[in-house]
Amino acid sequence: MNKFGLTTEEASKALSEQGNNALTQPPRETFWDKLWENFKDPIIRILILALLVNVVFVYMGHGDWIETMGIFLAIILATFVSTYSEYSNKNAFQKLQEEASRIRCKVWRDGEPVELHIDDIVVGDAVILEAGDKVPVDGILLDGDVKLDQAALNGESKEAHKLIAPPDFTWGDGTIDFLDEHKLFRGSVVVEGQGIMQAVKIGDSSIYGQLTQELKDDERDSPLKLKLKGLAHHISQFGYAGGVLIALAVMLHKAYLYGDFGAYFANTPLLLSDLVQAVILGIIIIVMAVPEGLPLMIAIVSSLNMKKMLRDNVLVRKLVGIETAGSLNLLFTDKTGTITKGKLEVVRFITGDRQEYPAFDVLPAKLKAFTYQNVVLNTSAAVSDGAMVGGNMTERALSNYVGSYRMEEMLHRDKFIPFNSANKYSWAAVSGNGERYCLAKGAPEKLILQTSHYWDAEGNRQPLTEEMKKTLDDRMLELAADAIRMLALCTYESDIEGDELPADGLTLVGILGIRDEVRPEAIEAIAEVQDAGVQIVMITGDRRETAVAIAKDAGLLQRPNELVWTSAELAEMSDEQVKLELHKLRVVARALPMDKSRLVRLAQEMNLVVGMTGDGVNDSPALKKADVGFAMGSGTEVAKEAGDIVILDDNFLSIKQAILYGRTIYNSICKFIVFQLTINFSAVAINFIAPFIGIDKPLTITQILWINLVMDTLAALAFGGEPALEKYLREKPKDRSAPIVSKKMLSTITMGGVYMTFIAILFYKSSYVDHLFRNAPDHIYTYTGFFCTYIFMAVANGFNVRVSGLNLLEHIDKNKGFLNVMALIVAIQVLLTYVGGRILRTTPLNLHEWSVVVLFGLSIIVVDLLRKSVCQMLEKK
Repeated sequence: MNKFGLTTEEASKALSEQGNNALTQPPRETFWDKLWENFKDPIIRILILALLVNVVFVYMGHGDWIETMGIFLAIILATFVSTYSEYSNKNAFQKLQEEASRIRCKVWRDGEPVELHIDDIVVGDAVILEAGDKVPVDGILLDGDVKLDQAALNGESKEAHKLIAPPDFTWGDGTIDFLDEHKLFRGSVVVEGQGIMQAVKIGDSSIYGQLTQELKDDERDSPLKLKLKGLAHHISQFGYAGGVLIALAVMLHKAYLYGDFGAYFANTPLLLSDLVQAVILGIIIIVMAVPEGLPLMIAIVSSLNMKKMLRDNVLVRKLVGIETAGSLNLLFTDKTGTITKGKLEVVRFITGDRQEYPAFDVLPAKLKAFTYQNVVLNTSAAVSDGAMVGGNMTERALSNYVGSYRMEEMLHRDKFIPFNSANKYSWAAVSGNGERYCLAKGAPEKLILQTSHYWDAEGNRQPLTEEMKKTLDDRMLELAADAIRMLALCTYESDIEGDELPADGLTLVGILGIRDEVRPEAIEAIAEVQDAGVQIVMITGDRRETAVAIAKDAGLLQRPNELVWTSAELAEMSDEQVKLELHKLRVVARALPMDKSRLVRLAQEMNLVVGMTGDGVNDSPALKKADVGFAMGSGTEVAKEAGDIVILDDNFLSIKQAILYGRTIYNSICKFIVFQLTINFSAVAINFIAPFIGIDKPLTITQILWINLVMDTLAALAFGGEPALEKYLREKPKDRSAPIVSKKMLSTITMGGVYMTFIAILFYKSSYVDHLFRNAPDHIYTYTGFFCTYIFMAVANGFNVRVSGLNLLEHIDKNKGFLNVMALIVAIQVLLTYVGGRILRTTPLNLHEWSVVVLFGLSIIVVDLLRKSVCQMLEKK
């Protein structure tokens, strides 16, 4: 039984009296708040102004109240639909984001270490802390010795050393003192040591909780979103200028046709009527030119793909990460658990005289006892009744190695110095049964240099000669070639002053051979990512021979000119030398944390888009510095916070999926841009040309608003569901500075827009086309036919732009939502011909007229197939 912690009954009582550790969430934007914000949109304001202008002219007897009512209904409909889409998708995004903040902590309950969700901690709980953990509550240190990074709270980079609080220590009057050596505060990170703390202030009562109530989490725009905003801004400026100029041109054209400028401007009723029409036309141009659907598209496509990614064990914490993942040039990745299975297994035990034992059970008694003590006492993990709770993969492998073995009389640990990357070992001073000695565990190449003896099978200390050390080293090289890593266990029979082991005098217990096999799926994923133009560099703490063996098995090392560096070799190279050879680098062995940060910095100086994987506290600087940080799901909380994306299953295959989804999102947005700008281009061109060739209102404001509704919400849903295709991995990474609208996209937009404009002119100026519809004084059947044809062409063009090849139904089974949305648009359009009436300027068509509409609508497919065929021929040449 542990002396710290609460019983289940005590925890229940504390929960009922003082609550749990959950933080109060800031109020979310409601649907009505979002609706009100959308009414502040510049485009909606312009439409409202147009509505008011129409109301005034209707009141004066110069307007059409039906059209006025249509504008009003269209504004309400468009605003409500876009608000609902944005609101629902933002909620979905926030729900997924909350997954990233789920933290589990180890606490003592009923004398046993158990894992709890951070929110379930109560006042009085004894929380177990290890290096890499984030402190979950405000409290005092009951046991152990830790150093904390409190920069998130006080901005100080200096580590704070915390000591055990005396029995009579009290929290005080609430004065905040981050330098108090006994107080620990939520949000700080354990960078060294281990301990047990008592929860004193939880939830909103903690300093961190008070700060979160004062701060708002402002979501940072990603580079892609900024590019899209820039595109929308430029097009909007063009639309506003075009709208004003066209309105002026129309007025001058009307005056010219009247024949007498002076008389025309003196004819107030006619002037007002023409002015209304010119203003309405200008507004139509602005409404059509401005691509207000782009921000909504980002929200929809991100939300839809994030849900899919979660099923593939990829959790997006920051949207910028997944967008940038699609543009990666260089990826630095861990080995253990990412490329390998992450399930370490001790496969052999080697003594100082090179005796090898295949399992723990067959070890001689003395060696078995020392090995067991080293596993359960010389560790950062929590141990209860000889069983380990938590710990890293190596410690869990050692725990599995000793299995159910227990010593009758266990020693007491008096001091513990945890593993650090500089010394590459940990050690513990132990006592009991009249004995006192130290246990050491770490890298063999480090510890063997400090050994003078070894324990033999009979439990006697024997001298370890230099020749024996050389023989051991040769054997370890052989094992390393088979991807087996080594861990040395030693003892020291005297007390140790300070925190470092003596340079000589250790006694070797044995060397453990630990193996971690390469994941079969990682081999395939690595090949696909390399084919995608991404250079992969494996960074590992293993010795060179082990790292090379794993890299070859994983397919990272395939050519003679590919490089493997050790940390020592890297340290001797200048920055310029590293940059010259970086493109050939595949492995960094015996890596230190500063190596990762340096490599990321140099790669970014070369204008490369850099990704980094990591799981520990020491990985955090590199994760944060990289363009995309991939934190491992089994890693420390500080690593997850530094990363942009959390790989929940620690698998390289999931990293490949993240890159694929990043490229999918980019491609989906590009498809939507082509779809939308084609309609924008044609609608602006049609309305610009119309007054000068005698066409009155080819598209009314209410029709324009319906078309915009198709473009923005429904099309965003259709293209947002596009599947993640493996062919995207065969594309080159997108240039960081490349514009969104490529030359190929521009040619598609121009061709489609020009053709749709040509069809509009045919409908309104060709007597042949007019005769395909029934005669009417106001040409209502022809006008309805064009409106339906225009929508059908937009739908058909959606099929054109979703694929780059000639097969328009390629992979359509993976996005059945696309078919459903397009079918819905067609169904609504048919319905509008029956119910639109004067509001939408429509009337029911007969079967013959519908056949004309369908043929003209589908004709854009033929035009685009011809364009694609010509482009493919030119590309081949």
